[in-house]
Amino acid sequence: MIRIYGLVVINLGRPMIRVEYTDRAGLKRTGPYIFVCNHRSMLDAYLLSMFPIQQGIQVANTWPFRIPVLGFYARVAGYLDVNGLPRREFFDRAKRFLDMGIPVIFFPEGTRSRGREMGNFHGAAFQLFLETRVPIIPVCMAGNEIVLPKWAVLLSPGTVRIRTLPAVKWEDQGGSNVYVVKNRVRRIMQAELARMDAGA
Repeated sequence: MIRIYGLVVINLGRPMIRVEYTDRAGLKRTGPYIFVCNHRSMLDAYLLSMFPIQQGIQVANTWPFRIPVLGFYARVAGYLDVNGLPRREFFDRAKRFLDMGIPVIFFPEGTRSRGREMGNFHGAAFQLFLETRVPIIPVCMAGNEIVLPKWAVLLSPGTVRIRTLPAVKWEDQGGSNVYVVKNRVRRIMQAELARMDAGA
């Protein structure tokens, strides 16, 4: 239902709002992935409906679960409350989804950025990566901050570009810790977002 709602929201804005999706990760319809996404707009959770995956479990703060109707579906779907669950239970649930081949989706900044510069990353996605060895797929979204800026309630004309990048694999990290991995992924994403913002 949340995926359908996202597709409806995106398509209602056409042709004034366009969404361009580029898959550089070679995603399959099923399979365990840890998606790490930048977060510039309230639209971001719905833009994920553009991915060619059958389903995915989003990680969120507590407040989205309080949204009427959508919060109900999020709870029923098993979306993960990173602040409301005990730490070990959070990771155990996330691992169960990955074991079933269901991707887990993180916005590691924890809140929407006020501009184009990403905020610091929290470590949960990268701890999960080190514990499970499931690849991280960096996801860069640009233009979303124009279509629906932070604190705005109405959509504006524009083009949103979504780009999945090649996987960050456990075997390429050389025994790195959470701090090293999260900053490496952040640098990869920031560099790609700079190219996207410049029109590349």
